[in-house]
Amino acid sequence: SPAMQHDRLLIIDFGSQVTQLIARRIREVGVYCEIVPFAKGAEAYERMAPRGVILSGSPANISDANGPRIPDNVLAADVP
Repeated sequence: SPAMQHDRLLIIDFGSQVTQLIARRIREVGVYCEIVPFAKGAEAYERMAPRGVILSGSPANISDANGPRIPDNVLAADVP
């Protein structure tokens, strides 16, 4: 239904220790969310068409030149 699609969030997990906690808190306020590993982020975004995306990772990911990257389709999307 349109209402269900309105309240969807995607959590892309880049190795954070608190990803499950984030998801639990979101679900506690009645919002549907899915957690996917960063390698599946692009596919999950296309499948879900979420209202927003949460990137869950550690500060170490930022400084690693060879570390995981945010999928291009997520960066190009007009969602928070």
